Amino acid sequence: MNQTATTVRRTGVTTDVALVATFAALVAVCSFVSAPIGPSGVPITLQTFAVLLAGVVLGARRGFLAVTLYLVVGLAGVPVLAGGTGGVGVLAGPTAGYLLSFPFAAGVAGAAMTLAARRSWRSWRGTVLPAVVGVVLASLVVYAVGVPVLAWRAGISFGAAFASNLTFVPFDAVKAGLAVLVGLAVLRAFPDLRRRP
Repeated sequence: MNQTATTVRRTGVTTDVALVATFAALVAVCSFVSAPIGPSGVPITLQTFAVLLAGVVLGARRGFLAVTLYLVVGLAGVPVLAGGTGGVGVLAGPTAGYLLSFPFAAGVAGAAMTLAARRSWRSWRGTVLPAVVGVVLASLVVYAVGVPVLAWRAGISFGAAFASNLTFVPFDAVKAGLAVLVGLAVLRAFPDLRRRP
Protein backbone atom coordinates (compact mmCIF):
# COMPACT_ATOMS: atom_id res chain seq x y z
CA MET A 1 0.00 0.00 0.00
CA ASN A 2 2.80 2.40 0.92
CA GLN A 3 4.74 1.50 -2.20
CA THR A 4 1.68 2.17 -4.36
CA ALA A 5 1.10 5.52 -2.67
CA THR A 6 4.75 6.46 -3.17
CA THR A 7 4.58 5.51 -6.85
CA VAL A 8 1.43 7.58 -7.35
CA ARG A 9 3.02 10.52 -5.56
CA ARG A 10 6.16 10.32 -7.72
CA THR A 11 4.06 10.11 -10.86
CA GLY A 12 2.13 13.18 -9.73
CA VAL A 13 5.31 15.15 -9.09
CA THR A 14 6.75 14.12 -12.46
CA THR A 15 3.53 15.18 -14.19
CA ASP A 16 3.52 18.50 -12.37
CA VAL A 17 7.13 19.23 -13.36
CA ALA A 18 6.40 18.36 -16.98
CA LEU A 19 3.31 20.59 -17.05
CA VAL A 20 5.12 23.50 -15.42
CA ALA A 21 8.00 23.23 -17.89
CA THR A 22 5.64 22.88 -20.86
CA PHE A 23 3.64 25.97 -19.98
CA ALA A 24 6.79 27.96 -19.23
CA ALA A 25 7.93 27.08 -22.75
CA LEU A 26 4.52 28.10 -24.13
CA VAL A 27 4.79 31.54 -22.51
CA ALA A 28 8.28 31.87 -24.01
CA VAL A 29 7.04 30.99 -27.50
CA CYS A 30 4.14 33.43 -27.21
CA SER A 31 6.51 36.21 -26.14
CA PHE A 32 8.10 36.18 -29.60
CA VAL A 33 4.84 37.46 -31.10
CA SER A 34 5.46 41.07 -30.15
CA ALA A 35 4.60 44.47 -31.58
CA PRO A 36 5.42 47.73 -29.71
CA ILE A 37 2.69 50.34 -29.80
CA GLY A 38 2.45 53.88 -28.54
CA PRO A 39 5.17 56.15 -27.14
CA SER A 40 5.73 54.02 -24.03
CA GLY A 41 7.36 51.21 -26.00
CA VAL A 42 5.30 48.55 -24.22
CA PRO A 43 4.56 45.83 -26.78
CA ILE A 44 1.43 43.88 -27.51
CA THR A 45 2.36 40.22 -27.13
CA LEU A 46 0.71 36.83 -26.79
CA GLN A 47 2.39 36.44 -23.38
CA THR A 48 -0.73 37.39 -21.49
CA PHE A 49 -2.74 34.78 -23.36
CA ALA A 50 -0.25 32.08 -22.31
CA VAL A 51 -0.10 33.41 -18.73
CA LEU A 52 -3.88 33.30 -18.36
CA LEU A 53 -4.05 29.91 -20.07
CA ALA A 54 -1.49 28.52 -17.62
CA GLY A 55 -3.67 29.61 -14.72
CA VAL A 56 -6.90 28.26 -16.20
CA VAL A 57 -5.43 24.87 -17.10
CA LEU A 58 -2.91 24.26 -14.32
CA GLY A 59 -4.59 25.92 -11.34
CA ALA A 60 -3.10 28.43 -8.93
CA ARG A 61 0.04 26.67 -7.72
CA ARG A 62 1.26 25.11 -10.95
CA GLY A 63 0.22 28.13 -13.01
CA PHE A 64 2.21 30.41 -10.71
CA LEU A 65 5.22 28.09 -10.87
CA ALA A 66 5.11 27.79 -14.67
CA VAL A 67 5.12 31.55 -15.22
CA THR A 68 7.71 32.08 -12.48
CA LEU A 69 9.97 29.55 -14.22
CA TYR A 70 9.58 31.43 -17.50
CA LEU A 71 10.39 34.72 -15.77
CA VAL A 72 13.44 33.34 -13.95
CA VAL A 73 14.83 31.90 -17.18
CA GLY A 74 14.29 35.22 -18.95
CA LEU A 75 15.86 37.29 -16.17
CA ALA A 76 18.81 34.88 -16.13
CA GLY A 77 19.63 36.08 -19.63
CA VAL A 78 17.94 33.57 -21.93
CA PRO A 79 16.24 35.62 -24.70
CA VAL A 80 12.70 34.42 -24.02
CA LEU A 81 11.13 37.72 -22.99
CA ALA A 82 9.12 39.94 -25.34
CA GLY A 83 10.93 40.63 -28.57
CA GLY A 84 13.61 38.03 -27.89
CA THR A 85 15.18 39.91 -25.00
CA GLY A 86 16.51 38.60 -21.71
CA GLY A 87 18.48 39.58 -18.62
CA VAL A 88 17.76 41.63 -15.52
CA GLY A 89 18.18 44.81 -17.56
CA VAL A 90 14.55 44.51 -18.65
CA LEU A 91 13.55 45.43 -15.10
CA ALA A 92 14.79 48.95 -15.81
CA GLY A 93 12.36 49.27 -18.71
CA PRO A 94 8.69 50.25 -18.86
CA THR A 95 7.48 46.63 -19.06
CA ALA A 96 8.99 45.59 -15.71
CA GLY A 97 5.73 45.82 -13.78
CA TYR A 98 3.82 43.82 -16.35
CA LEU A 99 6.47 41.09 -16.33
CA LEU A 100 6.63 40.85 -12.55
CA SER A 101 2.85 40.66 -12.31
CA PHE A 102 2.57 37.64 -14.63
CA PRO A 103 3.12 34.85 -12.06
CA PHE A 104 0.54 36.41 -9.73
CA ALA A 105 -1.92 36.84 -12.60
CA ALA A 106 -1.58 33.14 -13.43
CA GLY A 107 -2.08 32.34 -9.76
CA VAL A 108 -5.25 34.42 -9.57
CA ALA A 109 -6.72 32.87 -12.73
CA GLY A 110 -5.80 29.44 -11.40
CA ALA A 111 -7.27 30.11 -7.96
CA ALA A 112 -10.69 30.73 -9.50
CA MET A 113 -10.49 27.44 -11.35
CA THR A 114 -9.18 25.56 -8.31
CA LEU A 115 -12.08 26.82 -6.18
CA ALA A 116 -14.53 25.86 -8.92
CA ALA A 117 -13.02 22.38 -9.15
CA ARG A 118 -13.90 21.77 -5.52
CA ARG A 119 -17.56 22.46 -6.25
CA SER A 120 -18.91 21.48 -9.64
CA TRP A 121 -17.56 21.05 -13.17
CA ARG A 122 -20.82 19.93 -14.75
CA SER A 123 -22.79 23.17 -14.94
CA TRP A 124 -22.10 26.36 -16.88
CA ARG A 125 -21.48 28.21 -13.64
CA GLY A 126 -19.02 25.55 -12.58
CA THR A 127 -16.82 25.97 -15.66
CA VAL A 128 -17.23 29.08 -17.78
CA LEU A 129 -18.09 31.58 -15.06
CA PRO A 130 -15.06 30.84 -12.83
CA ALA A 131 -12.79 30.92 -15.87
CA VAL A 132 -14.13 34.31 -16.98
CA VAL A 133 -13.95 35.76 -13.46
CA GLY A 134 -10.44 34.37 -13.06
CA VAL A 135 -9.03 35.87 -16.26
CA VAL A 136 -10.70 39.24 -15.61
CA LEU A 137 -9.24 39.43 -12.09
CA ALA A 138 -5.88 38.26 -13.41
CA SER A 139 -5.90 40.98 -16.05
CA LEU A 140 -6.65 43.57 -13.37
CA VAL A 141 -3.64 42.29 -11.41
CA VAL A 142 -1.44 42.86 -14.48
CA TYR A 143 -2.75 46.41 -14.86
CA ALA A 144 -2.52 47.18 -11.13
CA VAL A 145 1.21 46.39 -11.13
CA GLY A 146 2.06 47.30 -14.72
CA VAL A 147 0.59 50.81 -14.95
CA PRO A 148 2.32 52.38 -11.90
CA VAL A 149 5.67 50.87 -12.90
CA LEU A 150 5.14 52.06 -16.47
CA ALA A 151 4.59 55.60 -15.16
CA TRP A 152 7.71 55.38 -13.00
CA ARG A 153 10.04 53.83 -15.57
CA ALA A 154 8.80 55.90 -18.51
CA GLY A 155 8.88 59.12 -16.50
CA ILE A 156 5.25 59.99 -17.19
CA SER A 157 2.26 60.71 -15.00
CA PHE A 158 0.05 57.93 -13.73
CA GLY A 159 -2.80 59.37 -15.80
CA ALA A 160 -0.71 59.22 -18.95
CA ALA A 161 0.37 55.66 -18.17
CA PHE A 162 -3.24 54.68 -17.50
CA ALA A 163 -4.34 56.22 -20.81
CA SER A 164 -1.52 54.40 -22.60
CA ASN A 165 -2.59 51.15 -20.99
CA LEU A 166 -6.14 51.57 -22.31
CA THR A 167 -4.73 50.88 -25.78
CA PHE A 168 -4.07 47.30 -24.70
CA VAL A 169 -7.49 46.57 -23.17
CA PRO A 170 -9.30 45.45 -26.36
CA PHE A 171 -6.41 43.15 -27.30
CA ASP A 172 -6.22 41.81 -23.75
CA ALA A 173 -9.97 41.14 -23.77
CA VAL A 174 -9.57 39.02 -26.90
CA LYS A 175 -6.63 37.13 -25.38
CA ALA A 176 -8.56 36.57 -22.15
CA GLY A 177 -11.51 35.19 -24.11
CA LEU A 178 -9.23 32.87 -26.04
CA ALA A 179 -7.61 31.71 -22.80
CA VAL A 180 -11.05 30.76 -21.45
CA LEU A 181 -12.07 28.93 -24.64
CA VAL A 182 -8.78 27.09 -25.10
CA GLY A 183 -8.35 26.41 -21.39
CA LEU A 184 -11.79 24.85 -20.99
CA ALA A 185 -11.28 22.81 -24.16
CA VAL A 186 -8.02 21.45 -22.73
CA LEU A 187 -9.69 20.61 -19.42
CA ARG A 188 -12.50 18.81 -21.23
CA ALA A 189 -9.97 16.83 -23.27
CA PHE A 190 -7.82 16.02 -20.21
CA PRO A 191 -10.20 15.85 -17.23
CA ASP A 192 -7.50 14.49 -14.92
CA LEU A 193 -5.96 17.97 -14.89
CA ARG A 194 -9.02 19.20 -12.97
CA ARG A 195 -8.69 16.72 -10.19
CA ARG A 196 -5.13 17.59 -9.36
CA PRO A 197 -4.57 20.38 -6.81
